[in-house]
Amino acid sequence: MSTTEIKHRIIDKLLSIDNDKLLMALNAILENKPENIITLTKEQKKILSLSSNDILNGNMVSQKELNIKDKKWLD
Repeated sequence: MSTTEIKHRIIDKLLSIDNDKLLMALNAILENKPENIITLTKEQKKILSLSSNDILNGNMVSQKELNIKDKKWLD
């Protein structure tokens, strides 16, 4: 699918939307307003870095495993 085709599909979908809140949210995304940009603290950046390292090193638990552990903890 070409870029032009994608743009036309998006335009068609936008024209069919009647939800004002959704349209305002889409407009904010497209305008990329500065107030929509989140600035992270040093601590938040560090936590994200640690999380990325965990993922790269395979230190993860599946949702299924987590649900089992939660259930055991709650019982």
